Amino acid sequence: MSVEDLRKRIDEVDARLVALMNERARLAVEIGRLKREAGNQAAYAPEREREVLERIATAGKDGPLTETTLQAIWKELMSGSLALEMPLKVAYLGPEGSFSHLAALEKFGHSVELVAVRDIASVFDEVARGKTDHGIVPYENTTGGAVRDTMECFLVIHGPVKICAEMALPVHQNLLSNTEGLAGIKKVYSKPQVFDQCRGWLNQNLPHADQVAVGSTTEAAMLAARIDGTAAVASALAAELYGLKILGPAIEDNPQNQTRFLVLGRESPQPTGCDKTCLLFSTAHKAGALVEVLGVFRRYGVNMTKIESHPSPAKSWEYYFFVDIEGHKDDESVRQALEEARAHTRQLEILGSFPVAVRAS
Repeated sequence: MSVEDLRKRIDEVDARLVALMNERARLAVEIGRLKREAGNQAAYAPEREREVLERIATAGKDGPLTETTLQAIWKELMSGSLALEMPLKVAYLGPEGSFSHLAALEKFGHSVELVAVRDIASVFDEVARGKTDHGIVPYENTTGGAVRDTMECFLVIHGPVKICAEMALPVHQNLLSNTEGLAGIKKVYSKPQVFDQCRGWLNQNLPHADQVAVGSTTEAAMLAARIDGTAAVASALAAELYGLKILGPAIEDNPQNQTRFLVLGRESPQPTGCDKTCLLFSTAHKAGALVEVLGVFRRYGVNMTKIESHPSPAKSWEYYFFVDIEGHKDDESVRQALEEARAHTRQLEILGSFPVAVRAS
């Protein structure tokens, strides 16, 4: 068979794919109609998203397309379906080109309305007040650790805001500039945390350049686009948005660098059988208080995957504990453990139960 014959076959397959995608979209519109009639205003269902992505990965296991490719295609399909089913607004830490912007695009696709806000507290506020359906916030980084601003918001904002999904975004930092050659760069702009992630590369390749801390990687890119002899460390998306060249791709010292993002909403997903629950609690000032709480989870066979302390914003030398456990809050063993654990804490809040992020192999 000739190349021309194969291309004709591809054109025929494309036509069938378009017809099937439109059929899928019409079904999504009908689902949206039925939801509205039932008074259900939630378009995004994390438990359904996980189910679909797992099924697609299984169906495509014989290739040649990889799981990552198939999941990327289906995420955009689901994004378009969400937009047809019910208009969806998602807040993120802006401005455009930030890693939160990248995470929002990765999670929700290009068909939803993305709303850039000035800080992490504003993401929480947009969701709490119902101005957006969801928000996405950075929670922890494999190099820099916990994002303190997000933890602070969880301590002061309770009630309507819940964690309803998570995702891990590989974070690749890039040296962006329109200056010709590294020797001509006199200043490099970025966030302090980003400089920490790229310390080795910058010291080796730009020892002569001053490192200037700014509020965001996007601000860094905007400055580098305006000022000769400067560069920014930021995302590839920022290079595209602000007309910069990538002089150094993936300059982070840890090639496995990732940031975990949390999706905020006002409704809790249903159990999927592969879930995670995030908690925060405080204990009394007495010997063994924390051990008592941890012992409860051990007795009920509830596995803890993360624990981190954070100082109280109200009282000096008092601490809260942020904890991730396996299982959904409605699972019987988790429900019983949480009920008993409350007796050993001064305060215990369930921040959310949600599906564990699907990771393509």
